Amino acid sequence: MRFGINSFLFVSPFTTQSTRLFSKFKKWGFDTVELPIEAPEHIDSLKVKAGLDRAGLACGSVCACMGPGRDFRGSAKDQREAMKYCKALIDHMVNLDCPSLIGPVYSVVGKADAVEPKDQKKEFALVVKNLKVLAKYAEDRGKVICVEPLNRFETDFLNTCEKGLRLIKAVGSPALKLHLDTFHMNIEEKNQAKAIRAAGKHLGHFHACGSDRGTPGNDHIDWKPIVAALKSIKYKGDVVIESFTTDVKVIARAAAIWRKMEPTREEIATKGLKFLKKAFK
Repeated sequence: MRFGINSFLFVSPFTTQSTRLFSKFKKWGFDTVELPIEAPEHIDSLKVKAGLDRAGLACGSVCACMGPGRDFRGSAKDQREAMKYCKALIDHMVNLDCPSLIGPVYSVVGKADAVEPKDQKKEFALVVKNLKVLAKYAEDRGKVICVEPLNRFETDFLNTCEKGLRLIKAVGSPALKLHLDTFHMNIEEKNQAKAIRAAGKHLGHFHACGSDRGTPGNDHIDWKPIVAALKSIKYKGDVVIESFTTDVKVIARAAAIWRKMEPTREEIATKGLKFLKKAFK
């Protein structure tokens, strides 16, 4: 098991020049970096890989940023743009030697409405159709896609582990797995540990976030059963801190971070990592 940090805590957008952060992440004790790539043209993936190598880090995952115009359940144009964008990320992953594309790889974030049941079925079918194509593209390149359920305020499409597993079953590809996040699960799951056990072998990626998006361990989440559940399913993937602060204005607005929750973002990273390493022993 490796411990990682999502670069959104420090920068948006991530560009080739952002590799200057890598030495700091390594010094703090992280094994991997999670890179949200907001636009494929923002990075030269070969140069980013060289920066990772110099720092002694790995790119554990690339995070899909499903902004406006990228929607696998949207208009024909939005579906095409989402496919073009996600395939470009997978191409970058080949250069980065990165195993997983993670995040809400199904719909634009922020699209949350009361959709009629018949329309829900149509949207689900559209996402399945598109993910079959994208998963084949990933599989052919030795990569995996991990779809992340988000909370009800960020999407109406995929909120729970249970529905995530239904989506994975419907797509039927070995290249499609589940990505769970303690922040979203804290809102949507009755029992986080039970959800993790239900995911079982399908769990491909894990975000360890404080209940308020702050430092894991400095919150009200009961971490002991979560750790026990991950161990019980023999989870070997990355455990990544994905926290946001008011320092990165674009992400703060997108994630509704209106107040300072921790003294510094450095403390979120360092204290969060210290807590996780102790919790997982």
